[in-house]
Order: sequence, then C-alpha cells, then structure tokens
Amino acid sequence: MNKLCIWTVANQKGGVGKTTTTVTLGGLLAQRGKRVLLVDTDPQASLSYYFGINSEELNASVYDVFTQASSLTFDSVMNCLCPTKLDSLFILPATMNVATLDRKLGAKNGMGFVLKNALKLIENEFDHVIIDCPPVLGVLMVNALAACQRVIVPVQTEFLALKGLDRMMHTLEIMGKTLSKEFNAVVVPTMFDKRTKAALDAHDKLNEDYGNILWEHTIPIDTRFRDASQAQSPASVTFPKCRGVFAYKRLLKELESKG
Repeated sequence: MNKLCIWTVANQKGGVGKTTTTVTLGGLLAQRGKRVLLVDTDPQASLSYYFGINSEELNASVYDVFTQASSLTFDSVMNCLCPTKLDSLFILPATMNVATLDRKLGAKNGMGFVLKNALKLIENEFDHVIIDCPPVLGVLMVNALAACQRVIVPVQTEFLALKGLDRMMHTLEIMGKTLSKEFNAVVVPTMFDKRTKAALDAHDKLNEDYGNILWEHTIPIDTRFRDASQAQSPASVTFPKCRGVFAYKRLLKELESKG
C-alpha cells in the first residue's frame, strides 16, 4: 500500500487563501477517487463551517485527539471524523476550544507529534491528508508541520501579505532545526489580479525573494470560490470550469509530479 501523503497548508497571516486551497485540492483529489481527509486545526473552524459542520454541536473533534493523546485508538480517531457530500472526502473538524490547547498542553513533552501519531493510526483508510493551519505559531501549527511531507504556503499577492510569508519561512527554518527535518515547501501566489500594478509588483517581489520555491503560476481572484463556500461544496464540484479551479488543477499536477 502506498504511503499516506500528508500536506500542510500554512501561513502566519490570515485571509491569504489557506482554507480555499485546502478545500479545492481536497475536492479535486476526492473527485479522482482518492480517499481524502481534511484536518481543521484552526480555532475559527473555517474549514469545518465550509462544509456545514457546526463546531458547537460536535460530539468529538480534533480537540479530543489532543486531549486524549495518550489513549488514542483507531476507533477513537475515526469517531472524530465527519463525512461530506463527496463519498471519499472526510473532515477532522475543529472547535473553538482548540484555542485552549497551547495553555493546556504546550509545556508537556511529546505534544508536537500528537497529530502525526493519530494519523498513523488511520493511515490505511486514506490516500491523502491535507491540514489547514491557524495563522499562529503554537502547538497546532507545530503538530501540522511535524506530521507532513510537504508544506504549501499560500500568499496573497499584496505587500502586507509578504510580511506574513517572511515570518512563515523563518518558522520553517527554526522548526526544521528542531525536528531535524528539511521542509519541502512551495509558495503559492493567491488572489492574483494581473490588472493591478500592486499585484504585479508583489509577484515580482515574491519571485525575487523566494524564486527557488515559488510556484511558477498563480491562483487568480475568482468569486466562484465564495459562491462554492455558500454551497458548502468544493469549487471543483460546483464550478468545475471556473478559472480558479483550473489554476488549482495546475497546482495539483505540479505537486503530484514532484512526489
């Protein structure tokens, strides 16, 4: 059986397209028949709400994975998952109380590998896992980075977002030393509007600073992503021919070609 493929979508700035990237790539993979798990580690639970999951009504969530880390089993992890409209796409949802995990667990030894260990228990159930991160460095992001083989860093093509990218790359450098791990990272320019000089200038700056890991294409601004979220379904399902989905198909092809 193939090794479980785990990607983490991270940036230390909000509103740059992390959840959209997670949902769209996950949807594309599921439509190909891949068994996909999307993991929500953000206290705001945007990924969970995207699929109509009310975090306040859940019996179990990613919070339970962390608080029950020492006694996790295959069944206890699987019981935390929620189905979606796509048969092969599942969500490990978040709730607001995951915001307390840093205070409760941050100082405990071994808490950086809880998510990795949990995914190991269910690895035969899925082909791909994509983890949506909060924009804050803490126990949740540390777990997401420790668990993955690849880091996808969406960055909005505007200058304020570039500062968040600088912080994220510094975090990867520090985490790489701590974990003795070299991160396989790709920077993905999002919300790109080629009609504006600001977007073009920001993209030039990205290329200048991060050209060695910058994806050569861009994800354009596309209102269909917002419409798809209202339909609680990936844009690849609701608007398969829109330009944003076309761009993510191109990104997925690139990610898969590099292993």
